[in-house]
Amino acid sequence: MKVVILAGGMGTRIGEESHLKPKPMIEIGERPILWHIMKHYARYGFNDFIIALGYKGEMIKRYFLDYYTSNHDLTVSLVDGSVQSLNRNRCEPWKVQLIDTGRLTLTGGRLKQLASLIHEDAFMMTYGDGVSDVNLEELLKFHRENKGLVTLTAVRPPARFGALEFEGNRICHFKEKSTLHEGWINGGFFVMDTDALNYIEGDVMWEHAPMEKLAGDGELYAYKHEGFWQCMDTVRDRQYLESLWKANSAPWKSW
Repeated sequence: MKVVILAGGMGTRIGEESHLKPKPMIEIGERPILWHIMKHYARYGFNDFIIALGYKGEMIKRYFLDYYTSNHDLTVSLVDGSVQSLNRNRCEPWKVQLIDTGRLTLTGGRLKQLASLIHEDAFMMTYGDGVSDVNLEELLKFHRENKGLVTLTAVRPPARFGALEFEGNRICHFKEKSTLHEGWINGGFFVMDTDALNYIEGDVMWEHAPMEKLAGDGELYAYKHEGFWQCMDTVRDRQYLESLWKANSAPWKSW
């Protein structure tokens, strides 16, 4: 089953780093967050990726073009330029298709452009800026059992500030960064039947009219994930993910 990763956005909210590189290439633990996402999929045996490129997509292409040599010890002949790898077991067993879908194209438009590359009845899809410990086997099982065209992973992110409850002016409940009062949101990590792509008309946001119509037709399901999920929208988010990685307590590290 193919895994589509939308990696073309400009990432303006994360500030200075997105001026230098696309957000999926911003590093956590000296590896792009895109790599972390792919490693999680690979942990469940999903190794066939299509990456939809846009803003600074050439940097993502270069990363994968250099991936093999960057992860091996090498012998280089300066006589004829030949290169021999000294350890052939370090690289991932991934096939990665890198498709330029346009710098300003919206998420639905990017997905629609990839339709001809997806030959199976269903595929995985997520965004290139969020990590999770979602069980992808259970997600796929849920999708097949419910028989809808699209299943998304619903998550409850922690509040950015403490949650308060009052009795008059007295605080009767306080919980720092609680999920207690947070609603469910779209956390990405979709399973989609290819027929769902027929709901995309033109260059539109996937999260607007197509998903709204799928919901109206009873074809959109939510797999509720109570575990870890974190997007990387801001510098603060990146610093939080980096702190988890450095402490060797990154919940999304399933490999």
